[in-house]
Amino acid sequence: MRRIETVFLAGPDPWFPDAEKLTAQRVALCAEAGFNAVTPDLGQGRDENVRNEVMARALYAENLAKLRGADALIANFSPWRGPHADPATAFFAGAAAAQGKPVFAYLNVEDAEEAELRGRIEGWTGAAPDEAGVWRDGDAGEVEDYLLPETCMLWAEARRFFVLVVDDPFADLNGLKLCLDALRLYND
Repeated sequence: MRRIETVFLAGPDPWFPDAEKLTAQRVALCAEAGFNAVTPDLGQGRDENVRNEVMARALYAENLAKLRGADALIANFSPWRGPHADPATAFFAGAAAAQGKPVFAYLNVEDAEEAELRGRIEGWTGAAPDEAGVWRDGDAGEVEDYLLPETCMLWAEARRFFVLVVDDPFADLNGLKLCLDALRLYND
C-alpha cells in the first residue's frame, strides 16, 4: 500500500461565505496532520469576462490532473443547494475511486433529522410513504432509502464516512479533522 502524503480536498467549501479563510484553515489542518492539501481550481483570479466553455474545459483538465497527483481524497458531502452532496464533489469522489484512491468523507448537518438522506429529501420536497410504504419525493419519484446519510454509491465508497450535527455546517471543520485522523490510522 502506498503511503498517503497528498490529499485532494473536495467539497462545496470554495463557494461558502469566507471561502478563502476556510480554505486556508482546511489546508493548515492538513499540514498539522502531516498531509499536503490539494484544492481544486475554480477559476478564481482568471479574467471574469472570459468565462466560457474553453475555460471550463481547462479547469476540468487541471483539476483532474491535481486529483491524479493526490494519494487520497477527503470529500465534504454536506448538503449544498439541495438535499444531496455537491455534484462536483460527487464527481471527484467517483473519479478518485476509479483511480483506486482511498476516499474519506464527512457530512455536516444542523439537525439530527437531516442525518439520513430520506430526512433531508423529506424536508426539501415533502417526501412521504405511498400506499405500499415506498418513500416518494414531491415528484412521486422513489427515494433511495437505505437509512444512510447519502446515496449508497457515495456512502459505500468512503472508507470512513462521518456525519456530524453542528451549529454551522459551512464553517465547522470537525468532520475534516476526523477524516485526517482516519487517514493517519490508514497510513499506519
